[in-house]
Amino acid sequence: MSTSTSALTSDEAPGAASPATAKAVGAESLAPQSTRIMGRTSYFLAWFGGCVSIGTFAMGSSVVGTLNLLQATLAIAIGCFVIGIALAINGAAGYKYGIPFMVQARSAFGFTGTRIPGLVRAVPAIVWYGFQSWIGAGALNMVSATLFGFDNLIFYFITFQFLQIGLSVLGFQGIKWLENIGSAFILCSLMYMFYATVQRYGDELSTSLLTMEGSWGMPFWSATMLFLGIYSTMMLNVSDYSREHKKGTAQSLLTTIYAMSILPCTLFMGLIGYMVSQATGTADPIQVFANAVDNTPLLMITLLFIAFAQVTTNVLNNVVPPTYVLMDVFKLKFPVATVIVGLLAFATFPWKLVQPESAAGLQLFVQTYSAFLGPIFAILVVDYYVIRRRTLDIGKLYDENGPYQGINQAALIATAVGIVAALSFSAVSWYASLIPAGLTYYLLMKHWPACQRFTQ
Repeated sequence: MSTSTSALTSDEAPGAASPATAKAVGAESLAPQSTRIMGRTSYFLAWFGGCVSIGTFAMGSSVVGTLNLLQATLAIAIGCFVIGIALAINGAAGYKYGIPFMVQARSAFGFTGTRIPGLVRAVPAIVWYGFQSWIGAGALNMVSATLFGFDNLIFYFITFQFLQIGLSVLGFQGIKWLENIGSAFILCSLMYMFYATVQRYGDELSTSLLTMEGSWGMPFWSATMLFLGIYSTMMLNVSDYSREHKKGTAQSLLTTIYAMSILPCTLFMGLIGYMVSQATGTADPIQVFANAVDNTPLLMITLLFIAFAQVTTNVLNNVVPPTYVLMDVFKLKFPVATVIVGLLAFATFPWKLVQPESAAGLQLFVQTYSAFLGPIFAILVVDYYVIRRRTLDIGKLYDENGPYQGINQAALIATAVGIVAALSFSAVSWYASLIPAGLTYYLLMKHWPACQRFTQ
């Protein structure tokens, strides 16, 4: 055990929350979740509203010239269903025991070792947080410049970021209502934007996108990984959300909830980015809709949607994971950790990520971090389903002096093997890493006891 790790506080001990007590606003902790606030409909809407990733536009832009319209559509759909299955599988531990990702990972990586998957999960979240905040601020700035003549992107970026920090401090109570209320607006806006894009560019796109040959080979499967790669981070920490879902939902239904909540937004946004980039060569989402929508009032509504969508996505997907990492490593309270995460997003230099030449860079970014996320996902799944037989000793997961102290060498070795495999096949890095990492972890845990010691 690391001597720098402090003793468990009372709010991290198993059973610290009382089932009879309503969950207070911003009172999130690492303790097993006993008060769950989301039913099936609420949980579906939370994922629907939280998965409007502006990065999907860039991913759609990045496959222009490689896939035709049918291939792009199928690539997005396949990616979303893989996401649904993966979320249901890895979220099972959190759903059953009410534990977050940072606690779930202790059985595989150890108390100290969990900081490695925590860091791997937190860094992409903070990068996307900054990127999407800049996009949202850009949308607000364009509205302001058009209607009021006030054009100051830096002002709106800072203001927008502090608004999101304020909302994030509310925790899952705030997330629940923000996502649920915003989902209808998001769906209507996306349908309209897709319609506007087809109306504006339909004639020229029908020839080029439907008749081009495209590829059903490696570029196609690489594209499926790009679209699932956006959510591969969430596949790791899905227990952070599943622990909030009320019990009574079968795993097959959870798979459907995940896949069908993610598919509509990803499909609409990916295809919009794909079609407009094909027609105009523009990858910046703000310019995409400035080009696609001629009517000024409708353009303003569209831009406000873009800004709102960044809030719903960031507070769910990009704030919670690094916040829980900071809570685990530095023993911070939830509100303090969310503020720190929001401030760190300023340091991601998001204005560099929205340049026209950045679509290829974002594609490389997704492929690279997926190489690290895939092995960790495989290890968590093998550990829970094969090694632990879906049975966890919760008391030991919260005992820093117990069997999970330190670092599990088997998990580190398996992660390294998976990363090498992923980088060797970078176009499909997430897929390529799963079997090597999972199989290595299983063999080490079952047959080489010397490699599975939890060491300091």
